[in-house]
Amino acid sequence: MKKTLKQRILETSLHLFQQYGYHGVTVDEIVAEAGTSKGGFYHNYKSKDELLYEIHDVFISYVIEKAELSYKENHTPVLKLAAILHSFIKVFDMYKPYITVFYEESAYLNEEFKQIINEKRDRYRKLLEKVISEGQQSGDFRKELPANIVTMAIIGMINWTYKWFKQDGPLSMEEITAIFKDLILRSIVTEQGLEEAKQLHQLLNL
Repeated sequence: MKKTLKQRILETSLHLFQQYGYHGVTVDEIVAEAGTSKGGFYHNYKSKDELLYEIHDVFISYVIEKAELSYKENHTPVLKLAAILHSFIKVFDMYKPYITVFYEESAYLNEEFKQIINEKRDRYRKLLEKVISEGQQSGDFRKELPANIVTMAIIGMINWTYKWFKQDGPLSMEEITAIFKDLILRSIVTEQGLEEAKQLHQLLNL
């Protein structure tokens, strides 16, 4: 399928930002590389700032959508968490260039875009914390672990994947996902939670 001009500009920007950094690339260089004009650029993006915001929005919107779907479609906290983790970790393979550019260059976003992004990140964090809390109330997750700390530990551990994951590395993202899920679930799930989920291997292969 032929890419739209907006997609071409976005992908070109990703490539250039990764090579030279956000401030090392001008709109003129983006349009030259994308084979368009400044008019074509500004028809799709009001500014380079908006382009950087779009780079983040692509993957954070995917993560939120999948997490909310996982929450609705699964019936126990353990299965909800396993499904949410699966989609969260997977994004670091699907959108690796987007995530890398965002984390390296996000300091340059203006306050308006930062606020929108922070609201979306909070929305995701609150949903994850809700699942942890519900699991503690049901007896599926260990109650002695504060839900907010567990949530931030999970997010922090997985977010750092962008720094070391290589798509041509010795382990595929599916294999890494299974390891992460194993680590996280075994550390917080109770015997009751495991029994309700039947077999641990079911969780690792969601």
